[in-house]
Amino acid sequence: MQTLLHSLRQIVGAPHVFTDGDLSAWEQDWRKREHGKALAVIRPANTQEVADLVKTCARFRAAHPDCGLSIVPQGGNTGLSVGSTPDDSGHQIVLSLQRMNALRQVDAANLTMTVEAGCILQSVQAMAEESSLLFPLSLAAEGSCTIGGNLGTNAGGTQVLRYGNARELCLGLEVVTAQGEIWDGLQGLRKDNSGYDLRDLFIGSEGTLGVITAATLKLYPLPAARLTAWAATPSLQSAVALLGLAQHHLGAGLTGFEVMGQFALDLVARHFPQLHAPLHQQTPYCVLLENSDHESESHARERFEHLLEVAIEQGHVLDTVVAESLSQAKQLWHVRESIPLAQALEGLNIKHDISVPVSSIPEFVQTTDALLQAVIPGVRLVNFGHLGDGNLHFNVQAPVGVDPATFLREHEEQVNTLVFDSVQRFHGSISAEHGVGSLKRDKLEHYKSPVALELMRRIKRALDPQNLMNPGRVVRV
Repeated sequence: MQTLLHSLRQIVGAPHVFTDGDLSAWEQDWRKREHGKALAVIRPANTQEVADLVKTCARFRAAHPDCGLSIVPQGGNTGLSVGSTPDDSGHQIVLSLQRMNALRQVDAANLTMTVEAGCILQSVQAMAEESSLLFPLSLAAEGSCTIGGNLGTNAGGTQVLRYGNARELCLGLEVVTAQGEIWDGLQGLRKDNSGYDLRDLFIGSEGTLGVITAATLKLYPLPAARLTAWAATPSLQSAVALLGLAQHHLGAGLTGFEVMGQFALDLVARHFPQLHAPLHQQTPYCVLLENSDHESESHARERFEHLLEVAIEQGHVLDTVVAESLSQAKQLWHVRESIPLAQALEGLNIKHDISVPVSSIPEFVQTTDALLQAVIPGVRLVNFGHLGDGNLHFNVQAPVGVDPATFLREHEEQVNTLVFDSVQRFHGSISAEHGVGSLKRDKLEHYKSPVALELMRRIKRALDPQNLMNPGRVVRV
């Protein structure tokens, strides 16, 4: 291995190959569930260095087939499914793309921008805005997650309702294959039917098929106004009805629709008392809506207020708060984004990132919550998420007085099986936006079509016959 490391130092420079010291920033996942041991952490500066690095590793692996060498691509290491950290073998190289953070091009006429994979999402948003354009992907980790990671997991977030997941926001990729070849697919075309869609194959593959090194992203005109409202609803059924009304009255202007259960907001109030969560003590669910308007703020407010008046008249909304300034809007969104942090402060918990058809969400929640209460009396449900696109973070907290670590150790498998079985009955998915990683890999054997799994294995074997790229993630080969 020392011969290999010497070769890799020659490619990227010795200062960018880390083999000792505190490597926990790269070796430990964000949720601190796993802490692996890397052979080395390597930080290339450009695509050619990535290609040379992968090619060198592939040759070494071919010459030493029993060495166990493999590569784990990593962006901001903010993933929630343990998909971008090394195992504990000491034979995996963490390929960190954080140095590859250049803006290559903004094409305003084509409404695209091309960026390198290590660009922080928040920086991409800001660079687009400097050109009076919008890159709409938005999620809680946007200050530290990277575009490569967003595409590798097909990230979702709060704007999917209008703009789609990361896949829908990407027009082209640059990828280093498992053999160290460079595929340049950055043309930025909206129409290209010249063969298989390789872009969509690599998006969502979590680094198991190759390394995404750059992407051409869709941009949109900046809206003239954005308004945010907070609405108290008497039930999830009413929240779904409010969604239908909002889609009818606002059309494409509806860019955000988040639901938050009362207990989720109670946790925010308990752990972040400086934040103000309106109306939540009076109702089982609150909804956060965003209306983006390309005409004017007065036009946006008129349409928004009319929608809320209709919803109140029909009994789907009990009370509302409409943000009067950008600062107030940010405060409301900050409450929503603080739910995961508040839950973490409450203690270890069992997280779920599931999706079911929007029409089935009320029945799914009622049925699954009842099943959980029957098995574990007093269990607390932290239910929140992207109701507009059918994605819930259906998390489970220990009953009051029960040690969270003990609860996690004794009940995680039981709770996961119960929730995932229920998701399957409602024709949903056990992974909506966080990816599969290693955390849910074995669960796919029970909840995904055998035909689909075998097709995935064939693709993996065809593109990465050495199993060099992020092995043990997404699908077992």
